[in-house]
Order: sequence, then structure tokens, then C-alpha cells
Amino acid sequence: MTTRATRRTVLLVPGAAALSAGCGSDGYGGGDTSADTSAAEASPGQELLPAADVPVGGGKILPDDKIVVTQPEQGRFKAFSAICTHQQCLVSEVADGTINCPCHGSRFRVADGSVAHGPATRPLPEERITVDGNTIRRA
Repeated sequence: MTTRATRRTVLLVPGAAALSAGCGSDGYGGGDTSADTSAAEASPGQELLPAADVPVGGGKILPDDKIVVTQPEQGRFKAFSAICTHQQCLVSEVADGTINCPCHGSRFRVADGSVAHGPATRPLPEERITVDGNTIRRA
């Protein structure tokens, strides 16, 4: 016995896939996670930006690398994934001591990537960097 696809099953299956793709609540099992891996695949030693481009108490978002580099205190640099842990949106700004996500309003502290304001419940993952003279590189 063979089962024929009816118009209803053909329309239902793509709709169900679209609905399930956007139903994650905090990065577990939902949303587009393809952005999560690209930062980890970059090569060590890659030049990211001049240290002078990162303001003290603020940061700089590198959207192509999916990294945000911060300078919480003069001469101390940190780097985090620029992918929000809530639903994998790219963060959009660093202001007033926080890294801010435009999608649902999550904010993360520039000093350690911890959650300052939800809905995100997990901190931004730390990225390894080195400062070589005036150049910030991937470690």
C-alpha cells in the first residue's frame, strides 16, 4: 500500500517546520543556531581590531566575526560571543556598561558577559583573545 501526499499534508509539513524553528525560549532547541559555530571556527592569531578602537567602559561589536570586544577598565580587554543566549540574535550595541540585544531587550555586562537584564538567563560565552601591542587577536 502506498500513501499519496495530499494538498493538506504538503502544506502542513513546511508550516510545522517553520513554526518549530522559531519556538526556542533561551537557545535550547530552537531558533537558528548556525551563527553559534562561526566564531569558534576562526583561526587563532587572527587580527580582530586595534585596541584603540575599543572605548574604556564600552566595547566594539565585530558582526562578521560574531564577537564583541570590551574594555571594562583601562588596558583590560575581554571578548564574548556576539550571539545572544536567549534566541541567538546578534547583539547590536554596547552602551552604559552593557552589551545589548535588539530582539528582546537582553543586556549583558561588559566586564564578564553576565546577564544584567533578561529574558536571557545565560551569560555570553567568553572568547579567547590576546593583546599584542595595539592589536587584539584571537588566542
